[in-house]
Amino acid sequence: MTTLHLGSKTWVTLNTHRVTHEIIVKRGSITNGRSAYPIASDIVSHSGRSLVLPTAQWSEKRRVMHHLLSGSALKKYGEFQEIESTQMLAEYIFKPKEWYRNHYRYANSVIHRIALGERFIMSAQNLANTQRIVAEFTRSIGASIIDWFPALSRLPRFMQPWRGYWEKVGQFHLDVYRSWWDPVKKQIDDGTAPPSFARDGLLSPNAKFSGDDQEAMYVTLQLIEAGSDTTREVLNCFVMAALCYPNKFQRLRDEIDKVCGSNAERLPVLADLENIPYVHAYAKELLRWRPIFISTPDHMLTEDLEFEGYLFPAGTCFAINEIAVSYECESPTEFIPERWLDGKEMDITHGLWQFGGGRRICVGYKLGQRSLFLNIARLAYCFDYHATGPYNSKHMNYEKTGEPFPVMPTIRSEAHRELILREAKDAGVLEEAQLEYESIPDWVPEY
Repeated sequence: MTTLHLGSKTWVTLNTHRVTHEIIVKRGSITNGRSAYPIASDIVSHSGRSLVLPTAQWSEKRRVMHHLLSGSALKKYGEFQEIESTQMLAEYIFKPKEWYRNHYRYANSVIHRIALGERFIMSAQNLANTQRIVAEFTRSIGASIIDWFPALSRLPRFMQPWRGYWEKVGQFHLDVYRSWWDPVKKQIDDGTAPPSFARDGLLSPNAKFSGDDQEAMYVTLQLIEAGSDTTREVLNCFVMAALCYPNKFQRLRDEIDKVCGSNAERLPVLADLENIPYVHAYAKELLRWRPIFISTPDHMLTEDLEFEGYLFPAGTCFAINEIAVSYECESPTEFIPERWLDGKEMDITHGLWQFGGGRRICVGYKLGQRSLFLNIARLAYCFDYHATGPYNSKHMNYEKTGEPFPVMPTIRSEAHRELILREAKDAGVLEEAQLEYESIPDWVPEY
């Protein structure tokens, strides 16, 4: 453990699996708080994003989101995931240079359909808005000295020159959210909306959600925001691993061929979850090898804690040092999926902390695991990857809308091409997969 004094806050980073499990999981009843974030939470998020809310405001939102992503619901969402994945494979055929945008469209469309009940056409503007919102929100967490000295947020307004900038950021987020939410809300009010989390999990009388309309909007749309970005980033890392470790990629393909046939007999499906353990191990190693998050949001103590001779007062914040914990293994810089073939490979949170932990663990981790299994298996089954220029395996260009690194996917065989096109036609997504993407507008704010 390492103690850091950041402004008026005391943070303790957890640098090993053991202490992380002991404090975040075993002591989860008193380490599930969040410290105050006047900028990231109060202003940018209008106190709506659960990720940075204190326990009292978070609990009700957590309850309804947990219901959304329960085991029975996951089976219902499986159809959405397989349809959108089939479209992504067809997009790989028609738009191979846009492979990274194909990943993003898949991830966004699945979670959009679950949350709002309708298939989502990822326009260039919506893509730019989504990327901008994610980037601005994540950057706002701790970006201002005010988040480290929360008492400064209580100064008279004329003594807060920073507020103007962050209020513009927060207003942009609110306006984009409203542009997505209001049409769906109107359909729900009119009784014409399809089944969705918004309709059935929040606004139905049976849901018993105690929040107002804006709280319901944030609960719903933060799912889209989070679910869109993380899945596509892991799939991008999958492509990088395919370039860097072709022998591991070949073993992955061999394991899939044993179940689906090497001659394009059928696509992998979610019913294969228990039949190809190496795919799960591959997904877990991607998250360990190239962690999406270098640290977790803080877990604040809600009461004093004595732990192995140390006394931590209430208000102390614990954060998981994802890089240190991920590298607590043999040959940590190497990509070795076999390290996860331990009988627990189907639990993507076992031995990993990329989804957080304890009572604050990401409610969508099971949905995310199913998406990773399905798409890693299908992409490895159907496509090869070849670098088209120099690249750095430790760097991906996430900050801009251009290609993360130079690569070209190619179809494995003509039989695999025919399989994909046939499945896309049967799923009713073949024509849509052929549509060209629009040029993405610049999303960098002008203020």
